[in-house]
Amino acid sequence: MFRRRNSGTADTAVEAEVSPPEADSPAASHSAVTAGKGRPTPKRSEAEKRRRPFTAPADRKEANRLYREREKSTRSRRMQGMQRGEQWAMPPRDRGPVKALARDYVDAKRRFSEYYMYGLLVLLAMLLVPVRLLQSIVPPLVMAAVIIMMAEGYFIGRKVRALAEERFPGESTRGVRMYAAMRTLQIRKLRVPKPRLKPGDSY
Repeated sequence: MFRRRNSGTADTAVEAEVSPPEADSPAASHSAVTAGKGRPTPKRSEAEKRRRPFTAPADRKEANRLYREREKSTRSRRMQGMQRGEQWAMPPRDRGPVKALARDYVDAKRRFSEYYMYGLLVLLAMLLVPVRLLQSIVPPLVMAAVIIMMAEGYFIGRKVRALAEERFPGESTRGVRMYAAMRTLQIRKLRVPKPRLKPGDSY
């Protein structure tokens, strides 16, 4: 009634299920890795040449030229930003709302001190004229100009500091008096940053 199963057939089926597939053999794995390459291994010099960026200069002279051009462009952009009064381009001594207030206060009015350089050139020219009368009055004029300049700078610095303490109570006013006085001595057209206000504007 019961048929005996062939042992040979069963063993063969078990071996077929247990044994790994032929693709997992070392030869098959090596074939799978190398089959898609299809090209020789590049030399070391060629590989290094490929790794070099396309923008790399050919030699040191070219690298120096590119570096100088970048530095020149950076300086030009910074100078333009400084003249416009942009905070990122200005040196630390010109940054902050207190210094901006000092510049606006000085630029909003014509002052005697901004003509000091012009007057100094006139006085130097007078010294070169071989006339004793002119040469004798130059020293008193220089002394008077210095006294007026110092007095104006003192009162301007005091006023700017008081305004800064009133408008920006949390900001430091250290050095703002000298900063305002020195800007007053500069010729208006040569001031950096450039004046934002014209004479007569409110600050």
